[in-house]
Amino acid sequence: MTGGPYVIGVDGGTESLRAAVFDLAGSPLASVATPYPTRFPAPGRAEQDPREWWTALVASVRGAVAQAAVPAGAIKGICLDTTCCSVVALDAAGEPLRPSLIWMDVRAHAEAERLLATGAPALAVNGGGTGPVSAEWMVPKALWLKIHEPRVYAAAATICEYQDYLNLKLTGRRVASINNVAVRWHRGGPDNAVPTPMLEALGLDDLLGKWPSEVVPLGVPIDGLTPSAAAALGLPVGLPVAQGGADAFIGMIGVGAVRPGRMAFVTGSSHLHLGLSETAFHGTGIWGTYANALVPGLHVVEGGQTSTGSVVAWLKRLVAPDVDYATLTAEAAALPPGADGLVVQEHFQGNRTPHTDPLSRGAFVGLTLAHERGHLFRAVLESIAFGTELILEGFRSHGFEPDEVVVCGGATRSDLWLQIHADVAGVPLIVTQVPEAPLLGSAVLASVGAGLDPDIPSAADRMVRVDRRIEPDRERHDAYRAIYRRYKALYPALKGALNG
Repeated sequence: MTGGPYVIGVDGGTESLRAAVFDLAGSPLASVATPYPTRFPAPGRAEQDPREWWTALVASVRGAVAQAAVPAGAIKGICLDTTCCSVVALDAAGEPLRPSLIWMDVRAHAEAERLLATGAPALAVNGGGTGPVSAEWMVPKALWLKIHEPRVYAAAATICEYQDYLNLKLTGRRVASINNVAVRWHRGGPDNAVPTPMLEALGLDDLLGKWPSEVVPLGVPIDGLTPSAAAALGLPVGLPVAQGGADAFIGMIGVGAVRPGRMAFVTGSSHLHLGLSETAFHGTGIWGTYANALVPGLHVVEGGQTSTGSVVAWLKRLVAPDVDYATLTAEAAALPPGADGLVVQEHFQGNRTPHTDPLSRGAFVGLTLAHERGHLFRAVLESIAFGTELILEGFRSHGFEPDEVVVCGGATRSDLWLQIHADVAGVPLIVTQVPEAPLLGSAVLASVGAGLDPDIPSAADRMVRVDRRIEPDRERHDAYRAIYRRYKALYPALKGALNG
């Protein structure tokens, strides 16, 4: 290896924490993941021990640096992203008072209803104020702690996120990320103001003294590694620690979606759609926009599908457990658009946007005795693409129309699925070379924080490289329009039967 410089990107996920060493061309030299457990003490609850995050960070960083075989002095910066809405209560010494309520913990559903009932202006990011508010978010969880665990809440000197806890351990500084507070703490508007009236209406005005008072923008150095943190990680004292944020949003940076007009399309068990706009807007069917959440002066719009890749996996497990995906894909690819009249509603776990209906359910419509498993497989792929197009249609209705979409995650392993997505939406899809977009996004921010790049767009331009581009087929796009109208008709037609 040469003498660098190199940066470290860290991705703190739900199941593990991964660290990777990158060169300044955006190539990962080595990557190590360390798992940690999630505990489910009751239905709807999910907890992790923050101290296990720190143990995983130490192991992953040390392992990645050792595998990369680069001198520690050649590493010039580090940044981490984490899961969002993983809420932590810390004592005055910065130690956890209880396990974290991680993002998938929804025990605060009643508190979320109370929050929506305030009618506060800060709720504009939740479907234009119509809601619902997710029980995953910061304020409902903090309110749950105050109501149900008052001793913990009273003893908490700090209530913050996974992100903030690790940055405190690294630098000794108690700060929050602009990304987290803008997208999940209801800190909105051009100055990301604290929603004081809303907190007062909930009896939560004392939370203001528990939240970190300083909010640091993405890519800005929080501080250098403390002597104790440097010794634990095997890195130089004073190494700049750049501010990161929520994993999916940092994934936007990792695919280069850092300018208006380009949208990040994060795929996996679910789909997430994130775009940048020069103007703020709110309305039903969307989440956001969130001011300054990624790049200063720009606004992030968010949409999502709850069950996508998980529906594909369910179908294979059910009808073709002993057949590989290549065989199913070949069968589906041999069929015309529309799977010979079969249409699917992909709401197997409800709908996140644009309907925001947790009670909606999946459905196969138009089945005949002539349909085979290839039809089922193609219809599922198409239905998920239709759900994405419905979200894009909502974005367009508010004036946001992406001219290209950068995709990462599980869907990139299926050329057929990517082509269906492109054909349905009529928009080109771009696939980048590094599939772990949040990890690369953190490395981009580390480079900015170390002073190796002047800003996020410049660093992303250099470190994010295109692998391939999928152009939509105009003839198939036209054919899909009529099928898409049938898909759109399913939700209102089935709502009464499936939700009743």
